[in-house]
Amino acid sequence: MQTNTPPRSTKGSRGTIRLTRRGRVVLIATGAVVAGTVVAVPLLMLRGAEQTRPATLVIPEGWRASQVYAAVDKALALPAGTTRKSLGKADLKLPNDAEGNPEGYLFPATYPLSENATPEKLLALMVDTADKKFNRAPIAAGAQRNAMNVYQAVTIASIVQAEAATKADMGKVARVIFNRLERGMPLQMDSTINYALNRFTLRTTDSDTRINSPYNSYLRMGLPPTPIANPGEEALRAATNPTPGNWLYFVTVKPGDTRFTADYAEHQRNVAEFNAQHKAREKKTPEARTPQPAS
Repeated sequence: MQTNTPPRSTKGSRGTIRLTRRGRVVLIATGAVVAGTVVAVPLLMLRGAEQTRPATLVIPEGWRASQVYAAVDKALALPAGTTRKSLGKADLKLPNDAEGNPEGYLFPATYPLSENATPEKLLALMVDTADKKFNRAPIAAGAQRNAMNVYQAVTIASIVQAEAATKADMGKVARVIFNRLERGMPLQMDSTINYALNRFTLRTTDSDTRINSPYNSYLRMGLPPTPIANPGEEALRAATNPTPGNWLYFVTVKPGDTRFTADYAEHQRNVAEFNAQHKAREKKTPEARTPQPAS
């Protein structure tokens, strides 16, 4: 997350101070999936060695719609782009705010792949699953309690999913989002810029923050127009029941050490500590570079 009100003239050693999670790694089923990287091969469970079609398709939390489409194509042995093209034929029960875009509603879960499975049926099943999860009492009531609709809650949850370093941090990240919205501050989240640029990276430059996109939460106030990924239930719970606190900034100084604060000067000190550790790591292993945080 990049947040920089106070003014953007405050610089880090290589740019503005970026507030974001750093290097979250999620271990899923058959291997390691690094959050924020393109996962080309879906996580599949085979019926038997003699069969080519898998029995199930696993959609991890935080995947974008584009990753889900690619996974369905691969699971069903279809040409690349087939699932995306099938959207017009799929009977997806999406909220009106979605305007036909299923981003955020392709619910992360394990889905059976029957012999007659099609992209349309799989997408419809994912959306139906999301609809049941999102519109039940705790989520719907939580959204209403926070003066938003369910679609807005899903949008916040998608940012929380992308930004939080751990599940324990999700409620605090959600609170930062609410606090900034309530104060009329831009969200300045790197994850929204990555979505706009259709990339997966931890590196955000000053020029990136000036791109003309409704997903540029540096230049645009409020929430992005759609979710930026498909969040899981933990992120949804955080978005509808954020942890109490006055935080406006956060930065993961090192794995397991994400610091939240309402004080900009304190945040700058945290970022300076991150930068010092980052420089030391770069000297030791220059080939394993991590990006600077900026805000």
